[in-house]
Amino acid sequence: MTIRSSSKPARELDPRKLDVAAFARDAASLQGQWPAAELIRLADAAAPEAPASGWPDVQWSARGEQRKPRGSEPQTWLYLEASANTALTCQRCLQPVHEAIQFERWFRFARDESEAASLDAESEEDVLALPRSLDLRELVEDELLLDLPLVPRHEVCPQALPLPSDDAEQAEQEERPNPFAVLAALKKK
Repeated sequence: MTIRSSSKPARELDPRKLDVAAFARDAASLQGQWPAAELIRLADAAAPEAPASGWPDVQWSARGEQRKPRGSEPQTWLYLEASANTALTCQRCLQPVHEAIQFERWFRFARDESEAASLDAESEEDVLALPRSLDLRELVEDELLLDLPLVPRHEVCPQALPLPSDDAEQAEQEERPNPFAVLAALKKK
């Protein structure tokens, strides 16, 4: 895990226990990388033939900002971006398909859950309740999971997909008795 900080005060910033209000007030920034296998929920999405332990590290950066709109109190904002390369199971051929996923998003923080719900309903930005401390790794993982394709698949699968042959399908139909023929035989008795 590599983390770099560029903040005005000379203090350690822990991305796993981030004081978002102070981070925004100081206009601080962090960047780093985490092994993909450490993001357990993201790693669970991996194709069995290409586990997350073989993926490149997840790259991320965060920047805090305090905005002061006219006539209202300062707002706490967090800009977060991340990217990862994954290997998921193609839903057509069931082979690993490599997907590059990334996001960049601003989050606005409200004092509590009710204010966050109210602001979220009337705005387009993502509004979260201001926590005592925020786990950036968890938030990055949440956003990367949301960016995964719903149905991962190759543009063109590397192997031709097996198609049922007409002969096999016809033989299977001949083996099954026609239900109407069975009924007709019962009616004759």
